[in-house]
Amino acid sequence: MLTAMDALTAIAEPTRRRIVDALRVRESSVTDLVAALGMSQPAISKHLRVLRDAGVVTADVRAQQRIYRLQPGPFRELDAWLAPYRQMWTRHLAALEHHLDAKEQ
Repeated sequence: MLTAMDALTAIAEPTRRRIVDALRVRESSVTDLVAALGMSQPAISKHLRVLRDAGVVTADVRAQQRIYRLQPGPFRELDAWLAPYRQMWTRHLAALEHHLDAKEQ
């Protein structure tokens, strides 16, 4: 079973984040990603394999192309994992704002 950490590990690499960003905008073939990112086809394919193995993307075969798209599940799991950290930072920033406001007065 894949976890949020699998997705986090997969997207930790900057090139894979660029691929994820491109796929966020639209589904793409390897050829589309090569053109959009200015990388070689073997490099894009290698990164797509890692993203696919982590469950971050899936591929549909259309004619003679694979069309890649993001899978929402891993991003939901990442969002759930990050929620407590967002809450912690929101509390810290609210306390800082309160402290700074009190200092101004």
